[in-house]
Parts: sequence; C-alpha cells; structure tokens
Amino acid sequence: MNCEVTVLYFAKSAELVGTRSEVLSVRQQITSAQLWDVILSQHPSLAVIQDHVVLAVRQEYIILGDQLLLLQPGDEVAVIPPISGG
Repeated sequence: MNCEVTVLYFAKSAELVGTRSEVLSVRQQITSAQLWDVILSQHPSLAVIQDHVVLAVRQEYIILGDQLLLLQPGDEVAVIPPISGG
C-alpha cells in the first residue's frame, strides 16, 4: 500500500533538485535504502551526494540500509546533504 509523504530538501540537495519540497507517493513499508532509491529515481542529480547524504523521517535521522520504515500519510522525509563550514 502506498502513501504520500512530503520530502524536504536542504542546502545542496535543494539546489540539485530545484525545489525545497515535494510530495511523493511511496510504499508504507519500505527500507531506508529503497526510500532513497525512490527519491534518487525522481532526481538523478542527487547521485553526486548519495555517499554523504542523511535522511530524517519524522525528524529522526535514519541510516541508509535495510532498516524498515513504517511510513504514514503526511510524514516528512528530510534529505540532508553534507554540511561544510568552519
């Protein structure tokens, strides 16, 4: 079963996709790696940050991998690229 989630893009990820947010339809039960694959399929330009990107679901950081997520309609997924500064 699918649900709609709001994907928020920050910093470099927003520059790469050309928007700060969008709504995507994804499976309610999905691994974090599969969720990233869905986002990446919509925006192949994100591939340049994929080795350093962090996702957050409902404001909690998640590791990309086999972690199973149980998403609900309206959940927020944040795409957080590497942050540099000093």
